[in-house]
Amino acid sequence: IVSRGELVEIGGDFRVPDVLASSGITLKEVGTTNRTKLADYKKAIGENTAMLLRVHPSNYRIIGFTSSPGNAELAALAREKSVVFFEDAGSGAVVDLSDFGLGDEPLISRSIAEGADLVAFSGDKLLGGPQSGIIVGRRELIETIRRHPLYRALRPDKLTYAALEATLLAYERGTHFEEIPVLRMLSMPEAEIETRATAFANELRGKLPEGRSFDVDVMRGESAIGGGSAPGVHPETTLVALTGRSVSADAIERRLRLGSPPVIARIAEDKVLIDLRTVGHNEIESLMAKLATL
Repeated sequence: IVSRGELVEIGGDFRVPDVLASSGITLKEVGTTNRTKLADYKKAIGENTAMLLRVHPSNYRIIGFTSSPGNAELAALAREKSVVFFEDAGSGAVVDLSDFGLGDEPLISRSIAEGADLVAFSGDKLLGGPQSGIIVGRRELIETIRRHPLYRALRPDKLTYAALEATLLAYERGTHFEEIPVLRMLSMPEAEIETRATAFANELRGKLPEGRSFDVDVMRGESAIGGGSAPGVHPETTLVALTGRSVSADAIERRLRLGSPPVIARIAEDKVLIDLRTVGHNEIESLMAKLATL
């Protein structure tokens, strides 16, 4: 049983109804796109009901006249009716990211504490590890999953395990905001980005020849989180802006993208924009050299 407002599609045209149908189950939709009540779930439960499913809308938001029951309510109903409550939590936030505008992302430990029997989430995205899927929850249910023949076919390789272990150890050490790139980028203070961008632009201007093909400025802007996470969240940033003199913004962007190493920028208002939030300290020198010889 799933709310109609949670029948999501993710990248690659994968849709929740199609994935569930391919497993052989019967999907029962309840409520409406914008409002689903606990009574809707309760009314839909029958003798063949096996699971209540919650799917977090990681890559979109429904706002306005909306409502849905909380995890604790769904968990209590699932226990009352002896069915499993499964939450697809999406992006995998294992630490509170509300200070960075991501308060709507489900916290995995909170989902478990509120009574979810199983919680699935990404090992990459906000967790910051390798591309993978993680399922946590009640031991007996996890053991049932582990014994399924598909587990052996779909289990990760040793490199994925090693990368995931390294990521989780950073959380255990309490150094995740320093060591994990996505968290370091999210938590980087806007004042620090402004300082870096201003210094970078000044140094780049000094390296460009007299007849340079573009001008360099800094401007206020917004970062894009992306990766299927946090739609509508755009942290403030300071951007390095390249404005063409004798070449177009498209031509500058193409040269950067096709270079070695490739530099992925974006274009707005006929300017090529580079957000140093996403450029590591160890990459600054390489980026500077690339731009100075563009």
